[in-house]
Amino acid sequence: MKVNLFLKTSLLLFAAVTSAHATKNPVKVFILSGQSNMVGAGKVDGGGTRWGAEMIDPVVSVYEGSYDAKADYDSLKPIKMLKLEKFGGTEPTPYPGGGVQVTRGFFQPKESGIFEFRPGYGGSSNCLMEVGGKEVHRQEAGGEAVQAEIKLEGGQKVPFKITYFTRDANGLGWTARLDVPGSLKTLVKFGGKYPYLMNDKGQWTARDDVYYRGVVTATGSRWMGVQGGRIGPELGFGHAVGEAVEEPVLVLKTSQGNRSLGWDFLPPGGKQYEFEGKIYAGYKESPLSWDKGTEPKPIGWYAGKQYDDCFTAAHEVLENFDAQFPHWKGRGYEIVGFAWWQGDKDRYNLAHAKKYEENLVHLIKTLRAEFKAPKAKFVVATLGQTAKDSTDANEKLILDAQLAVDGTAKKYPDFKGNVSTVYTHPLSQGGASNSHYNGNAQTYMEVGLAMGEAMMKLLETK
Repeated sequence: MKVNLFLKTSLLLFAAVTSAHATKNPVKVFILSGQSNMVGAGKVDGGGTRWGAEMIDPVVSVYEGSYDAKADYDSLKPIKMLKLEKFGGTEPTPYPGGGVQVTRGFFQPKESGIFEFRPGYGGSSNCLMEVGGKEVHRQEAGGEAVQAEIKLEGGQKVPFKITYFTRDANGLGWTARLDVPGSLKTLVKFGGKYPYLMNDKGQWTARDDVYYRGVVTATGSRWMGVQGGRIGPELGFGHAVGEAVEEPVLVLKTSQGNRSLGWDFLPPGGKQYEFEGKIYAGYKESPLSWDKGTEPKPIGWYAGKQYDDCFTAAHEVLENFDAQFPHWKGRGYEIVGFAWWQGDKDRYNLAHAKKYEENLVHLIKTLRAEFKAPKAKFVVATLGQTAKDSTDANEKLILDAQLAVDGTAKKYPDFKGNVSTVYTHPLSQGGASNSHYNGNAQTYMEVGLAMGEAMMKLLETK
């Protein structure tokens, strides 16, 4: 008993010391960048669709007084009624006002599925909506909306009723199909994947140890969780690193779509070069290319403009760390990793595709130097549609370049143990980088998780 008690006490003491040490350590920062798929296009759900022809014969009835939760409005006589010629859209028929307003009608979906209803906007969302006798939406004034999905058959009419709690009533509203193949909500609620993204009430949750800050595009400042209609790989990445890192984590994403490493993202120090009779711009030069022996005519863009915009924005966040993240004020930060998912635009230009490996090596070294993080780990993700046996010459050049920088490839000895490439072809659920993988959220989650796991393996390397 004494031995066991001693061991138990020692373990508790060790855990307490470790925990206390973790609370004093700086916040771990991971900088994510790339083009549109890093920005993110994974569908969260089927998207909200404004009410239209599927809402049949809507009529609003007005009852005396203010809303009374105990009243049975179905048995009361309205003081006036109005058939709503336009219900939904951007300019629905105005409600008459003057009392408690209740709208009744029928909903007829075109396709079978599981639906969510989002009646009203602003004050008009303070209401109770029932479909087929089931409560699907309730939001008290000043409270959060509580929604329940409902399974409906395509072509089958079901009655709906909306009882408004305030005078702010109108015919605005949206429906969303939840079981759209490939959407995140379908994967979590009906596919058994990523259960940690939702609570037991079916609501999205957020981590309290991983913070997301997006600049340039996919902007935002919040604890890591699902927000809005699209996700990028940062969601899976954030969960992977959050589970493994003791200290708080900041995922700082600075990214922009339709950008190439050979032009838009060309890092400082990128040199001018000749290819097939043309001169290609070095850093800060313009235009992209010009015929050898001619004088270039600059355009309103230059090589490296996107690099400058994205990473200047990242610097601005970090240079104002305490103001940006008051919950971590005085704690400080440490940049421990970079993650890069890009390459689509370079594959349309043979000169850029051939130069991709050189530019990628330069990017890795430049970012570490610029952010004064020489020991920061670096993870690269390949394009999902490109297999190792691809016959597309340009895509193969991009893939080979990305695989070459992996520390285990031994081509760059100084990258051993600190650079890793995630081969995403087996993770992709279809589509290509230029079609944003058809918006399939599983692709974005799996790529993000894999990048996070690769990052953690690098951080374990001494």
